[in-house]
Amino acid sequence: MIRPGEEKGYVVLLLHAHLPFVRHPEYEDFLEENWFFEAVTETYIPLLDVFEGLCADGVDFRITVSISPTLASMFVDPLLQDRYLRHVNRLIDLTGREIERTRGHGEFHDLAWMYHLRFQRARYLFEERYGRNLCAAFKKFQDMGVVEVMTCAATHGFLPLMEDHPWAVRAQILTARDFHTRCFGRPPRGIWLPECAYFPGVERFLQEAEIRFFVVDTHGLLYGEPRPRLGVYAPVYTPAGPAAFGRDTESSKQVWSAEEGYPGDYEYREFYRDVGFDLDFDYIKPFIHPDGIRNFTGVKYYRITGKTKHKEPYRRTAALEKAAVHAGNFMFNREKQVEHLGGVLGRKPVILAPYDAELFGHWWFEGPDWLNYLLRKAAYDQGAFMFTTPSEYLGRHPTQQVQQPAASSWGNKGYYEVWVEGSNSWIYPHLHIAELRMRELANEHQGRSPLIDRAVRQCTRELLLAQSSDWAFIMKTGTAVNYAVKRVKDHVLRFTRLYEDVKRGDVNEQRLSDFEARDNIFPDISPAHFAWR
Repeated sequence: MIRPGEEKGYVVLLLHAHLPFVRHPEYEDFLEENWFFEAVTETYIPLLDVFEGLCADGVDFRITVSISPTLASMFVDPLLQDRYLRHVNRLIDLTGREIERTRGHGEFHDLAWMYHLRFQRARYLFEERYGRNLCAAFKKFQDMGVVEVMTCAATHGFLPLMEDHPWAVRAQILTARDFHTRCFGRPPRGIWLPECAYFPGVERFLQEAEIRFFVVDTHGLLYGEPRPRLGVYAPVYTPAGPAAFGRDTESSKQVWSAEEGYPGDYEYREFYRDVGFDLDFDYIKPFIHPDGIRNFTGVKYYRITGKTKHKEPYRRTAALEKAAVHAGNFMFNREKQVEHLGGVLGRKPVILAPYDAELFGHWWFEGPDWLNYLLRKAAYDQGAFMFTTPSEYLGRHPTQQVQQPAASSWGNKGYYEVWVEGSNSWIYPHLHIAELRMRELANEHQGRSPLIDRAVRQCTRELLLAQSSDWAFIMKTGTAVNYAVKRVKDHVLRFTRLYEDVKRGDVNEQRLSDFEARDNIFPDISPAHFAWR
């Protein structure tokens, strides 16, 4: 193991964990809630299981995970916890039947057993080990000092498009800080700006929230003023105080690239071949949506094989061997990168490698295994670099260049057009009107009566939920457009009805209670965060 002081540089692995707040108590079984259930089974629990194994074996590791407040809200919601257990029990039932159906079919039978045991393990960890609360699970590793848990804006709102309404930016950040503290027992030291989207000036709200660092895309630092002397291989301090870390493109490309990235290897599991679509409808019907809508179950029997429709059976042992090779390759490349950069820069570089957490396990089935191998190799092999977290790095290296980063995001072309273009630009006039009205409510209509105060708090929730960048992104990509459109319209409509009730001084309590039951996010929400003079 490399000793502190012997390292030639640092690597920060950062996983951004986020899902939009999808919770529908008005329906017994809602299709889009599966986004959450799938991610719990395939990403969050497998990652936690990796952390469990590393700690049990005495492996000293460091990783950073940003958990959005909407995802944290779903982690702690009793309704979704109950529904997740129903979901995973259904998968255990399905794989039990698959064990019988595939008997005598060699590879498929072994895979059916693999999934059956994985789902049982997921249920055990979720219910018995973590008490249904995955926030508490991540907090455990945070308190051990091996995982740094960052926050995100409250509902993953796209902050640059709120720049003209600074109170809206402020509310997204302060609400996130408050809820993160409630969930994880301490205020966040870092924040993942939604979509990695930055505009000059946002750091003054981070400073108010006492957030010490954030992440920008590569060109956010490279095009800043003045030019960064060390490129993206050291953070900069912004004029307001918080530090900005820049994303490293080389390490990102090795994992993200559709052509060159590890997840595309032919030995890895094929995501799109799922028994929810492959098997006979009458057989699979009890395990898909009650309306007969086929959906992914997570039971997938094939490997990528190649750029062909023909797919060969998945070989777990071969896939794990390839994950170990890729972990070694990533480590080797970072060592060479650190050595080269140190020689050029004359200083120990820090390489920030951020990824969507859902890549690990959900899209890239072997991703958690790759991460496990990588962290173990780094702990036991003499290497050139040390894994660290942003807070640890800033603690060791408190002196950095001061710079004003440039406007940027990690979306297509690097700026904002993914979230404001022909398919989704219609939402912003409605959001801006609601933001102006929310400022009015926060400034003038609190404290009039308990019922009015409840209505103002619910207005705050509805506006924040309408601001989620996920809805604009979905409209752009065309994946679940009707649902995204409905969510924006529903939240804006609920906000408007409550706003008009408050203005009249006559709140319909039954309707308010219904809205509170549906959109129960952030129980301690403070409308005062929207106050602005």
